Amino acid sequence: MSQRIDSYRPAGSPAGWSRVGDEVRRVVRLADPLLPYKARELLSALTQLALFCNGEGLPGKAELWLSREVIERFVAVGCPNVKESTRGNYRTRLLRLSEIVLGGACPTGKPAKLSASVPNTPYSRTELADLWGWASGQPTEELRWGCKTLMALGLGIGLDSPEVIPLRVHDARRASGGDGSVVVATRGPRKREILCRRPWEGVLASAAGRLDTTGTARYLFRPNCHSRGTNTVTNFLARAQPNPNVPRLVMGRLRSNWLVELFEERLPITVIVAAAGVDTLHGLSRILPFLSTVPAEEAAQLLRGAR
Repeated sequence: MSQRIDSYRPAGSPAGWSRVGDEVRRVVRLADPLLPYKARELLSALTQLALFCNGEGLPGKAELWLSREVIERFVAVGCPNVKESTRGNYRTRLLRLSEIVLGGACPTGKPAKLSASVPNTPYSRTELADLWGWASGQPTEELRWGCKTLMALGLGIGLDSPEVIPLRVHDARRASGGDGSVVVATRGPRKREILCRRPWEGVLASAAGRLDTTGTARYLFRPNCHSRGTNTVTNFLARAQPNPNVPRLVMGRLRSNWLVELFEERLPITVIVAAAGVDTLHGLSRILPFLSTVPAEEAAQLLRGAR
């Protein structure tokens, strides 16, 4: 059995496998035969979770992947093209693996929190400028527009990788009224319409406008790639020319920038929750450490209320 685990490779040779494969095999060796599942079932479920976490920018550590918070997020948004029963199977197997790795559910029943939320840390203004320069300097038009589209969807709409992958060109459109605003209709379990942030309207409109949709509903991101999977974004970024002086493009970090901007501009919390596509405030709690503190005098005035 150990030999079968050691020789395991997922189909399609996903780009992120080289970064997560050793950790996946280590955990399954630890769990088998302690759990009543076949090794291949555990390998398959953990591989999907690991590749999702890699695409989100999480470090390659099973202790992070197998927190309940990450497992629930993966089941909710990380596998949009599978049946509900398959999602349930993933959840069950991953939670059992979590018991082996983390020692069981915590007494309070609350999801385990991620330590040092590096993948969720918003980019600084300088880093965003460097990222835009990096995207604009890619060697091919496909790479340039792909990177720019990801930045516009992350910073302008707050989408993460699973929501980017199924988008069609016609899902992004100019809103009625002629004011130049752009609306994006998302697909999947968190279906909603979101207005793009003003600075990214032009980029997003240009990304959609440059694509010919005659005769077929083309994808907005990677329009010439017809094989869509959970690693579509990761595989694309693996082809981009790296720059050691520019941070990696991570959709989770771009989404954090978008969320922080909405909070800092003091939008009503109900508006933010609806736009973010979440059902509870728990999913937004990771943003709190990055919000600016309010001066004591201003805080006192706000708490007291208007005259």
